[in-house]
Amino acid sequence: MGLGLLVVGGIVVLYLVLVFNGLVRLRMLSHNAYADIDVQLKRRHDLIPTLVATVQGHAGYEKGTLQAVVEARNSAQKAIGPAAAGSAEVALGGQVKQLLAIAEAYPDLKAGQSFLSLQRSLVEIEDHLQQSRRYYNAVVRDLNTRIEQFPAVLVAAPMGFKPAEFFGLENESEGAVPSVSV
Repeated sequence: MGLGLLVVGGIVVLYLVLVFNGLVRLRMLSHNAYADIDVQLKRRHDLIPTLVATVQGHAGYEKGTLQAVVEARNSAQKAIGPAAAGSAEVALGGQVKQLLAIAEAYPDLKAGQSFLSLQRSLVEIEDHLQQSRRYYNAVVRDLNTRIEQFPAVLVAAPMGFKPAEFFGLENESEGAVPSVSV
């Protein structure tokens, strides 16, 4: 009888350890996935001043739009957490679209090699960002589901596991990759 209880107790402890380790793994994957998003956002934020300067050289009188892009970039850089970053990136994406729309009115600018290179880089970054965001949200979904499922909830709550925030865009069309004619 004592050996049977010992075996059952060992199985329960082993199961709890496996559940805990699975939750830790998902939490670490979510942190890593968010770091990937952060890298892409930094690349995007670093590209924007060059894009603004290039457009400014050809469309200097569009100062209001150029200033709005810079302000949106600064707000996006200050955003903390996935939800706040998602909102700030929506605003930044809208401003970048306006900047690219201005560029359409200037044939010399559109044809310029530096502007074309910046456009290609922006599209590449946006593609990587979208992939990173999808992966992050999938990991967060898995983590949040696991935290809420029985019997893992019995381990998650006492061990301090909390649902993670999704990196969301309020309106997917606002966060779409800006259309660029190359």
